[in-house]
Amino acid sequence: MDIGILGTGMVGQALGRKLVQGGHRVCLGSRTADNPTAAAWARGRGPNATHGTFAEAARFGHLLFNCTAGVASLEALRRAGEENLRGKVLIDVANPLDFSHGLPPTLAFCNTDSLGEQIQRAHPEVRVVKALNTMNCEVMVDPARVPGEHHVFLSGNDAGAKRTVATLLSDAFGWPPQRILDLGDISTARGPEMLLPLWVRLWSALGTPDINFQVAGVSVRTAAAIPQPISTPVSGG
Repeated sequence: MDIGILGTGMVGQALGRKLVQGGHRVCLGSRTADNPTAAAWARGRGPNATHGTFAEAARFGHLLFNCTAGVASLEALRRAGEENLRGKVLIDVANPLDFSHGLPPTLAFCNTDSLGEQIQRAHPEVRVVKALNTMNCEVMVDPARVPGEHHVFLSGNDAGAKRTVATLLSDAFGWPPQRILDLGDISTARGPEMLLPLWVRLWSALGTPDINFQVAGVSVRTAAAIPQPISTPVSGG
């Protein structure tokens, strides 16, 4: 599959590395075509690894990842171009973290909105799925780094898109289907995004970023139970 990744940080690089290793073709996108970090990432990874602008990466990918800084994601997607995004599945792994007041970061917005919802509102023809944002990038691509039955959450309006994402998570990154939990429409992205302040505190308390969340004691809805697509996007406002 041709996959475009918007963002050249640790998350984008880790996802891209794993996807290329799995035989996918990946274009890492940034604001400029000559981004040195993206060029260094692509160098030596073979013909399946390329880099370019946000627009070039979005045009390249049949499926896209948003790995940009959450407070800059809408601008990055604007640069990517609606004509390059329209109709595609966009996996949003970003969090709207605000570092302007130092560490630990706070959320730029929460409770009544989420980054996933803002992206969906700004790009109604994009099939946005929030996923993978409750863990560090190494756990995203190797869930076995964390022992036990920890979970990855999906939020999105398009059931078909969520099934596509669940299949990719399982096949490319090794997430067992029973650990992929469908939370519902895109408004449910508020919950996973609001876990980030807790995740940051846990990292500090435990001394390791190899941590994640487990849902226990209830009958959970896995990706296999995702219903048929809804016809009207849910704004979640």
